[in-house]
Amino acid sequence: MSSQSPQPHVLSQRRVMLLAAATGLIVASNYYAQPLLQLLGDAFGLGAGRVGWVVTVAQLSYAAGLLLIVPLGDRLERRRLIVALFVLAALGLLVSASAGHFTQLLAGTALSGLCAVAAQVIIPHAATLAAPERRGRVVGTLMAGLLLGILLARTASGLLAGIGSWHTVYWVAGVALLLMALALARALPAYRPRATLSYPRLLASVLALLRDEPVLRRRAWLGALLFAGFSVFWTPLAFLLSGPAYGYSIASIGLFGLVGAAGALAASRAGRLSDRGHGRLVTGGGLVLLLLSWGVLLLAPVSLAALVVGVLALDVAVQAVHIDNQSTIYRLDESARSRITAAYMTCYFIGGAAGSVLGTLGWTRYGWNGVCAVGIALALAALLAMPRASARR
Repeated sequence: MSSQSPQPHVLSQRRVMLLAAATGLIVASNYYAQPLLQLLGDAFGLGAGRVGWVVTVAQLSYAAGLLLIVPLGDRLERRRLIVALFVLAALGLLVSASAGHFTQLLAGTALSGLCAVAAQVIIPHAATLAAPERRGRVVGTLMAGLLLGILLARTASGLLAGIGSWHTVYWVAGVALLLMALALARALPAYRPRATLSYPRLLASVLALLRDEPVLRRRAWLGALLFAGFSVFWTPLAFLLSGPAYGYSIASIGLFGLVGAAGALAASRAGRLSDRGHGRLVTGGGLVLLLLSWGVLLLAPVSLAALVVGVLALDVAVQAVHIDNQSTIYRLDESARSRITAAYMTCYFIGGAAGSVLGTLGWTRYGWNGVCAVGIALALAALLAMPRASARR
């Protein structure tokens, strides 16, 4: 197929919603394990420190996919690439579903995590097809789908595990990805980017973009701090909710993801504000809210209301700043959006993996106060890393 120019008119609202659903479903595959950690630990005879590696492996493999696979979105026909990644991610989930040993579960998790980066091929693809004046809104809609996928994965996981077992979660998720792959193959327009770089040069250009684009570097560092804080909270949450403070069942822990899902409602609004030139307000306000959320979450072991309010504030803050980050970096180079995404999101998920480790360490050594101390430190670092007005673009 020959090179094509972006055609904004092909991105109808119906396709935007399909892509948002697909983005949420594929990224959810990295988060089904989080409410299952206690259950998985019991099944494989592992403590909190070791079973937490399921989450860390998912995020590290996702980071590897961002660096090694997402840049191909600037080189290969995107519909085929997206569909192939959905099929391979489904295969990883099915490997996890049949796991009889912890190493097999980690292997399936690594494959599904590696290929879940299809979400990060979809987002720059949608940004390319969207009209410039709608780009922030479209990205915001897809990011709302992504955040809903992350958070509702916990709800679906808890409910399915309550109905069947942890194996059931992975079987259902794998089949769902295969069905979505079929829908995308039928609904998406074909599109081949203009880039003709070889694969080694394509990968090298990702690092070159980080070296040469100060705006991208600043936003990537800010994104890493954001997602580290997000993971610091969500990774050990299952231990708090299943412990003496609450004593919730696995299904109840999963339902708690519905609380955080309300934060996704901020995504479209943040994208619209960024489109109108108010991105600095979005970022500044989001970072202040992030710090305040951790102050509220300190009370989580003794107050369910504080836990709910803190989760809502945390998710709104992270989502708003992340949307403005992406709206900003997508203005840098239209022909390199997949590589820009790879650079930014690799840093983002490395931050998430580090946050998972730090959150688990904070919990095992100092309990919930340790978790919140790490979260507050990361929020303060993010405030210090906020780009200055003169450096936004």
